[in-house]
Amino acid sequence: MLSPQLPAFTQPGAEKQGLGFPILNDRNNKIGALFGLAFRLPEELIAVYKKFSLDLPRHNGTDEGGDESWRLSIPARIVIGRDGVVAAAEADPDYTHRPPVGPTVDIVRKLAG
Repeated sequence: MLSPQLPAFTQPGAEKQGLGFPILNDRNNKIGALFGLAFRLPEELIAVYKKFSLDLPRHNGTDEGGDESWRLSIPARIVIGRDGVVAAAEADPDYTHRPPVGPTVDIVRKLAG
């Protein structure tokens, strides 16, 4: 899993969910941008985040050289085999929608053979 958020913010959620894999930090949304997935939140959404004291730049590490542009990456799943070939990819610009995990797990299991 890859997130622009600092580990201090992703680790508690990972522990709570019992994830058995690391959440990697995508500093400044560089990987998201390479895949064409990074976008800046619209001003009206930034205002809502601020109203609820959700400080995206702080979570993304602006005080540590991170992204202070109010950018996120569109949620996506990309499964890359050990041979470097993309086995599956799925993205949805509606960041409130997450595709079901089952098909991704099936693909990973098939690759692990």
